[in-house]
Amino acid sequence: MDEKRILSKIDELESYLKELEKIRPSALEEYERSIKDRRACERLLQISIETVIDIANLIVSELRLGIPSDEDALFSKLKQNEIISKEMAITLGEMKGFRNILVHKYGEVKDEIVFENLARLEDFTKFKEEVLEYISGKTLNWKKQNPL
Repeated sequence: MDEKRILSKIDELESYLKELEKIRPSALEEYERSIKDRRACERLLQISIETVIDIANLIVSELRLGIPSDEDALFSKLKQNEIISKEMAITLGEMKGFRNILVHKYGEVKDEIVFENLARLEDFTKFKEEVLEYISGKTLNWKKQNPL
């Protein structure tokens, strides 16, 4: 598995999340006041979710888990192979659905929905932790099977 590519994508995700943390308003009223901040939050959420999907694609491809029919199948493959938890697979499906709303109904996105998703940034961290735990376990198993 090309861990460097996955870790690079995780770093990319981290940078987006740091940006979001800097501009994320603490209250809905504050969020609604600035169109610039709203659009920045929407875009950073969108590309953060797309980066998560990229990471999932990389893992499925690298491990040759089959070609998923759609993104939900992608998450199912990760869950079935114990790379992510069942809860995370559900969360990723919700993220994907929210990303689709951002992309396809951009002008109709309700501020409350975006603000609620800003409160779920820890989901990205949990995903990252599950992936890193899997990768570190794979590395340990490889080292056990291939001692110096």
